[in-house]
Order: sequence, then structure tokens, then C-alpha cells
Amino acid sequence: MTEIFPSGVASTEAPPVTARPGGRRRPLAPAAWYARPAARRWTGSPAPTAAHAFHAALPDYAPTPLVELPYLAAEMGVGRVFVKDESERLGLPAFKVLGASWALHRVLAELGGATARGAGGAAEPAVEGPGAGSPAGAVAGPTGAVGPAGVGGPVTFFTATDGNHGRAVARVARLLGQRAHVFVSRRVHPTAVAAIEGEGARVTRVAGPYDLAVREAARAAESAETAEVTGDAGSGAGTGSRPGPGASPTVLVQDSGRPGYERIPGWIVEGYATLFTEVDAQLAAAGAGTPDLVAVPVGVGSLAQAAVTHYRAPGPDGGAGTGPALLAVEPEVAACVLESLRRGERVSVATGETAMAGLNCGTPSSLAWPALRAELDAAVAVSEEQGARAVRDLAALGVPAGPCGAASLAGVRAALTGKGAADRRAALGLGPEATLVLLSTEGTTANPHGQDTDAHGQPPAPYEPDTRPQELGTCPYAPSTHPYEPEARPHEPASHPEA
Repeated sequence: MTEIFPSGVASTEAPPVTARPGGRRRPLAPAAWYARPAARRWTGSPAPTAAHAFHAALPDYAPTPLVELPYLAAEMGVGRVFVKDESERLGLPAFKVLGASWALHRVLAELGGATARGAGGAAEPAVEGPGAGSPAGAVAGPTGAVGPAGVGGPVTFFTATDGNHGRAVARVARLLGQRAHVFVSRRVHPTAVAAIEGEGARVTRVAGPYDLAVREAARAAESAETAEVTGDAGSGAGTGSRPGPGASPTVLVQDSGRPGYERIPGWIVEGYATLFTEVDAQLAAAGAGTPDLVAVPVGVGSLAQAAVTHYRAPGPDGGAGTGPALLAVEPEVAACVLESLRRGERVSVATGETAMAGLNCGTPSSLAWPALRAELDAAVAVSEEQGARAVRDLAALGVPAGPCGAASLAGVRAALTGKGAADRRAALGLGPEATLVLLSTEGTTANPHGQDTDAHGQPPAPYEPDTRPQELGTCPYAPSTHPYEPEARPHEPASHPEA
């Protein structure tokens, strides 16, 4: 494993800089809650469906559990509460493999030359091929080292991660006989780093936050000697230029979009759609129908984009659907989406220490931002204490949630209890018979941060509803433009991006 330290900087994080879009100073009054009830009247594009068929054809595919927890429903004062348990997904302890597998499938199909016309008329990689479980045109032997048809050597996939995404890219690349080079931020737990290396990936640790790791991964992919990597703006493939005979391509596979790099992040978002398709079927089987609220842990916002794309799709008659309220949940020290929503423009924040490592992101994805701005009903930031309590309570209820996965419970508690809860419930449109779905996006083995036992080394005590009000505090950070992400600027949501 190699390490990268910012040159000429004693500290790995510069002081926060106040965001001044358009040259105007904005007030620094951080808030832990944002609501926009009008979001439910917004109708987006039809949700993608091809990724679910792809995942369903994989040998190890099975829907992850949707667990009903009546104790939480009683605590929240609602009708039913379900938790989508992503602690075991295609052999990995987090949902991220859904996006990684679909994106690598699309990339390798395109590099292999198998293209078709997409719904918008633009050239798109084919989803058919020699078996739905392997990318069209790709050949993967037991030892790897074989690239797609027409490519001389294995593809090297570059990515940055706070843990789960990087391991997912590394796992899929290994299974397909390709290579992965993963850049990790300094806060990634050593156990998570070892898991990525265990997938055969090269790992570079960056002595800075996630935003810096993203920039270093992009820079490395662009400067790799084995391929001439270009951006994916316009009608290009978005996966780098096609290498000449005998060359091995390099491809940046990042779930965070930025202007000029949004096609591959869009494929990752499409992959996440499988999770919501499963939720629909599982709720129907439980006689629960459409949920009234879905709580989504948020880092750069790609999973939340998948949620709004799914639930804001047009109804059967082509008009506005009757989707749920969508609640984004972030750590107080990394609430970039909440702050962007509050300002009405995409900005970055300086991040701090949090056990919710996979959510420790300072800049919203440029691809996700227009959809989040238009279609999220609410956003909330939660403290480390609130997150740790949620981890313990879910464990006692039989759900092995890591800190990121438990954030959804912490966020719902912050929104529905404590001072001002009546107003927040009204903003979310929730009554006493409401059905809630909480996305638990990772298991305990995915993120060792925040794992704890009692003084005798035993698991937490059985769950007992806590009637104490949960106060909704304020975020301790000052909104800023992050020093490692100078390109984060207001991004107008003229239209919903195609996932």
C-alpha cells in the first residue's frame, strides 16, 4: 500500500473557506433540518429497470431482507416500520456492489464493442452478452489478466472510497479478471483497507479526506501510461478512449459525479435501483403497499438519487405518482447535501471525524444534485451519539447495521421525536398509520468504526423503546467550499438527469 501526502502542506486539511457563490458572502447559520414538502409534487423520468434483470441473473443473487420492527413503530408513533438489511449483498457486507457490478458490466461491454441504441437514441453498451452474469464481450479466466474482446490486457479500474464502494469495485474487478486501484481517505478503518487489499486491489492511502481521495484517483487514472483517458462529456463513451492493439485501458469508476464526468456515476445509480425494486415487491408481500417515508443515508447523494428516480417516476397515467416522503440522513460533521439544500446551490463543506465513515463526504455529486434539490422532501443531520444508539438498538433487534446503515434510524428519530416534532411530521405528511422504510446500507463487518459491547464484552442488552425525546441539535461545522474541491459550484437543476 502506498500513501499520498499533499505537498507543501503541514496539515492535511486546510481551514474551511466560507462559500461565496457569485462573490456574495452567505450567512453562516448551520441547521440540522431542512424540509421542502413541495418535492412530492415533482415528477421525474421513468426509473431504469435493466440493472435489476442483470442482478437477478447473477449466480449469488438473492433479495436482501426487509425486516419489520414493531417496537420501532411503537416508539415512533407510526403504523409500521421496515428496515432493508443490506448486511449481506452478493457476498459483500454493503449495498455498494449493486452499483459497482452494473457499472463495470457496462464499461466492459462498451470496451468490448457491444453497443446498442439506448432509450434516448444515443449509443449505449449492450446489456446482453454471453451470459447475463458476465459483461458482453468480456473474457474472465480463473487467473484474470484477460481484457474485453479487442483489448490487449486487463482493464485497471481506478476509484476512491471511504470503504464499501472501493471493496465492491475491487471484488467485481477480480471476479471478472480485471484489476483495481483504490484510493482511500485517511479515515478509512485499517480493517476496511485490509478487506480491499484482500480482493487483490492495489491500495493508495491519501492523507486527507474523501474529496482529496476522489481527486487523486481521477488524477492517477488520467496520467496512467497504459491508456489515454479522456472525460465523458458529450456523446463519448465516458469510459476513457479505446486503446490501440495490445494496450490496457484504465477507467475511473466513481459514484460521485462532477461536471464532465457523469455517465459512469449514472450507471452506478442505475445499479442501486435494484434495491428499491426489491422493496416494492417485499412491501407488497407484507400487505404494506407504498411506504409513506423512506429514510436514506447520504454521502455524495447517489443512493438518494436512485431513491428519487424510483419514487418520483411518473404514475401509470403518465402524471405525478403517489410516492413517499424521502428523508436524507447525514452525519453532522459531513452534511454536504443538507447544507447545499439549505443554500439552494451545490456547495462543499469541511468534514470532521465520524464513525459513519461511508457518509463522510464533503461535496454532493453533480449528477445527483439537481434531482436532490428538486425532489428530496427533507434532510437531517445526526450526531455521533444518535448514530451509536441506533447501531446498538438495531443490533438488539437482530439487524447487524454498521454506523452508516444505522444512520437512517437515527435520522428518523431526530425527525419524528423531540422539540418541534409535530411540525416535522406535518412537513413529511406522516400520520399515526404511516409506513416507514429505513435503509440499512451496511453491516457491522463493513465498517468497524463504532462497534461496541458492554463492559464484559457482551452484545448490547435487548431493545427497549426509549420514550425520551430526541433533541434535534445544530451542526457544529461552518459551511465552506472545501479546499480540495475548488470546482464545487452552484449547479442549476434545469431538468432531472437520466439515471
